[in-house]
Amino acid sequence: MTIDPATYGFYQSQAPHFSLSSAVAHSRHLDGFLDRLPAGARVLELGCGGGRDAARIKDRGFDLDATDGIPAMVAKANERHDINARLMRFDELGAQDEYDAVWAHACLLHCPRAELPDILSRIHRALKPGSHHYASFKLGDGEGRDLLGRLHNFPSSDWLNTAYKAANFESVDSQIFAGKGSDGTQRDWLAITVRKV
Repeated sequence: MTIDPATYGFYQSQAPHFSLSSAVAHSRHLDGFLDRLPAGARVLELGCGGGRDAARIKDRGFDLDATDGIPAMVAKANERHDINARLMRFDELGAQDEYDAVWAHACLLHCPRAELPDILSRIHRALKPGSHHYASFKLGDGEGRDLLGRLHNFPSSDWLNTAYKAANFESVDSQIFAGKGSDGTQRDWLAITVRKV
């Protein structure tokens, strides 16, 4: 898997913008997700971006492995936060039964639809049995680009639930919420929490 060039270029050039403000709060669903985990759990974060969620995960005492596929994002996350983030694309995840949780806020939405099943299988394999995974997606009716040129898979709730079920996850919780993307477009999002079976 190669990251879509336009999407890669956007994040590589905009990394300083995404890590500018220390006042930006962590993701709204993060604490609720972390509350499901045992103390000191090993948490993999995919797409850590500027590091705000990673910093919260670490501050709450979890064993963090923060990753991002964009070199400039990893550099900025480590510059702003003491999280030891590392460079890793989704398709480079090769761990097996290693993590108690995988957190993937607003990042798997950039994965091409045809490649998402493999990525979900990799996440499933990386988790210990019974462990949890969170992801959030912008809802839509087919793969396309936003106003900034970034590739999105824009799934429906049904399409996404089917993809997770096919990867042997069971649904724990899902929530549709309104959100505004970086391009200023207001749309519905789906936050989904699943468990490895």
